[in-house]
Amino acid sequence: MVLLAAAAAHGQPTGRNFVFFLVDDLGWRDLASYGSSFYETPNVDRLVASGMRFTQGYAAGPVCSPTRASIMTGKYPVRTRITDYINPQGRNQPSSWSRNTRLLPAPYQDRLALEEVTLAEALKQSGYATFYAGKWHLGPQGFWPEDQGFDVNKGGTEQGGPYGGAKYFSPYGNPRLEDGPPGEHLPNRLAEETVRFIEANREGRFLAYLSFYSVHTPLMARKDLEEKYRRKAELIQFSGPRFVPEGFGEARQVQDHAIYGGMVEAMDSAVGKVLDALDRLRLDEKTVVIFTSDNGGLSTSEGLPTANIPLRAGKGWLYEGGVREPMVIRAPAVTEPGSVCTQPVMSTDFYPTVLELAGIALRPNRHQDGVSLVGLLRGLRPELRSLFWHYPHYGNQGGRPSGAVREGDWKLIEWYEDGQLELYNIRHDLSERYNLASLLPEKARELLGKLSAWREELGAVQPSPNPTYRPQ
Repeated sequence: MVLLAAAAAHGQPTGRNFVFFLVDDLGWRDLASYGSSFYETPNVDRLVASGMRFTQGYAAGPVCSPTRASIMTGKYPVRTRITDYINPQGRNQPSSWSRNTRLLPAPYQDRLALEEVTLAEALKQSGYATFYAGKWHLGPQGFWPEDQGFDVNKGGTEQGGPYGGAKYFSPYGNPRLEDGPPGEHLPNRLAEETVRFIEANREGRFLAYLSFYSVHTPLMARKDLEEKYRRKAELIQFSGPRFVPEGFGEARQVQDHAIYGGMVEAMDSAVGKVLDALDRLRLDEKTVVIFTSDNGGLSTSEGLPTANIPLRAGKGWLYEGGVREPMVIRAPAVTEPGSVCTQPVMSTDFYPTVLELAGIALRPNRHQDGVSLVGLLRGLRPELRSLFWHYPHYGNQGGRPSGAVREGDWKLIEWYEDGQLELYNIRHDLSERYNLASLLPEKARELLGKLSAWREELGAVQPSPNPTYRPQ
């Protein structure tokens, strides 16, 4: 393993493999190792115990497609122009907009450009076998995983959820995933496909990318798990309000949704199946394992299945609940088992991190925004950096067009409808309840200047006035 580390340090190919777990809609508090007392996640927790847990890991977007594109490219969603979730029918584009909102959402790309050199393509060019299982949601046919550097695609299409057939159970009605026996459970099937790929490529180098459809809607669980968590929920004693106002709706404050609990556990079991295979095949010491989510937990709409407290709001918002994620990296001979990193990092950082660990030379034009985390994985102190978000859309979960910047302990949110600013000290106000913009106007102006300069530099597309808007 020392030889692997030395090779990576000198930009030479290493023998490291990569397993990447991406969970859909998993919230920051949805793992036992991140503070949940309701969901049971022993397999992800043992991954946490063997690697580095990031406490301030962020998604590049508050919804799925932008973050997924950022992982594949190492770029901010503003650069790929995928700033909202991709609706195959284009219903959230301004040309099809019918909602009575003050602004028209900004137009955006509905596919990841083939000109982008994806993470899979970069590894494949260096001799890696590449595999994809699960949710893709980065464009129509012709832009699916097999068109973006993956040798194998099991289940990745333009759809944002398992909407065909029996949804989370076979028959799947998915053109890239053969049906299994009636009633077969999708998370387990995707894990089995991943294990088969690893077994077939154990002698070479590989990237196995397991992108769960779980725990995205539709809310469906195995009946045994649903019943287990229903019994568990009945034992919870919660004295506070179960829901609190958020925007024009409300946000769940307690984790006790039985179906969602079953979905989380099934995802965890699937992770365990892959980790067990690495151990059984004696690949664990030469395989880097990454685990994260694509946006915050769903807490303000579509069944409000989880709670992100102490974080505010959830999926679709630029508050912490919408963009802060569980994030774990296990890099043998690099990370100290059970270590914790408190530095703010982002999904754009995975691309350069993987390439450096693979011993592949980094090319700034390929991943202009990501920063390699290898130094952090080794326990080195980082330099101060700013993180940016641009979401010029109206989310299905209540969020409105907005932008944000995080620098040190400070976070600024700008609402594009009226220019309202919210300034928070995240260290002392993790729940973002105390807006300090009027008390600290100079700090607010400083961060707003950086956010505005960043948008201008990257050519961010802004929403426009809605000519049909009628105030209510």
